[in-house]
Amino acid sequence: MKNYLDFEKEIKALEQEVESLKSPFGSEGISEVDTTKIKNTQQEINEKLEEIYSNLNSWQKTQVARHEDRPKANFYINKIFSQFSPLSGDRYFGDDKSVIAGFGLIENKSVLIIGQEKGEDLNSRIKRNFGMMRPEGYRKCIRLMKLADRFQIPVVSFIDTPGAYPGLGAEQRGQASAIANSIECCMSLTVPNISIIIGEGGSGGAIALASSNKVIMLENSIYSVISPEGCASILWRDPSKSLQAAEAMKLTAKDLLKLKIIDEVIPEPLGGAHRDPDSIAADIKHSIIKNLKNFENLSKDEIYNHRKAKFLQIGREQGFSKSLSMSNGDLSYKKLTISKLKTHLDNNKYVYGVLSIVLLISLLAILL
Repeated sequence: MKNYLDFEKEIKALEQEVESLKSPFGSEGISEVDTTKIKNTQQEINEKLEEIYSNLNSWQKTQVARHEDRPKANFYINKIFSQFSPLSGDRYFGDDKSVIAGFGLIENKSVLIIGQEKGEDLNSRIKRNFGMMRPEGYRKCIRLMKLADRFQIPVVSFIDTPGAYPGLGAEQRGQASAIANSIECCMSLTVPNISIIIGEGGSGGAIALASSNKVIMLENSIYSVISPEGCASILWRDPSKSLQAAEAMKLTAKDLLKLKIIDEVIPEPLGGAHRDPDSIAADIKHSIIKNLKNFENLSKDEIYNHRKAKFLQIGREQGFSKSLSMSNGDLSYKKLTISKLKTHLDNNKYVYGVLSIVLLISLLAILL
């Protein structure tokens, strides 16, 4: 049975009408199927989907990102990669079922695949802890990323989590340090790592695996430091103000691409990824292959510096770059010429002001 969001009521009614039209058994017994009416109704559904999904606000996109039918990491792993061999355990505590990790092939090239998995139904969601990873999950990922780095195997991560698990047991086993160590491991890799946010990218639970050379988002996914409900609860003491929070947080793919937090947005099929999972899987596969090819001819140091400069650039004009004259390999901050000129004018505005007045008086004296 299909699941519908609260803004899809008209679509639900139309699709139910299509299903009833397809049935040859009417109230008066067996009747002829009206194919013309089915075609017209389907056209109306497509127009409604186009109208609704082209004007989604941030909160509605959050709802789409959390849609029950949205394809999960396990689906993409099975569709995109071949000969996937899952690996388990962190060698300290146990195995975390909320993350799937192992090695597989894409176009006959080995990659390490990490996928945060929410589960498909109630039982699997409980087993997967709704995609909320525990410390042992992050330690498992660290262990495998170091293994991939040793053998120069690229890393591909699928991000889909409301956040890291905040339970007492997780905190006692070092949740915060596990997240920090995972970020450090991602940043220190000398192989290309690519992260695709397929649903929710929530808080440190997402950034722990998304500190990558390329961060890619599906069109209707979200990526933020906190959930809109959590933000509304903190700022306004009112979780019902999630819409205002979502708009202010700039958590959609379009906003984050504009802010240069992410590198690429993959468009979704009409009505969201859950309406055509095979199509979106093919698009993700194409994006992964394209981005991996971009790093094929780069050295270990170049891959590492690319990632480092990318994150240092966030919030700055041109970020930091490695100077050729630096023997110790430090990074220098580059500014745009216009920014340098603006800074110079701000620092010497009084001098230029006095010179302007003198020049104006001199011109008036000559003219008069």
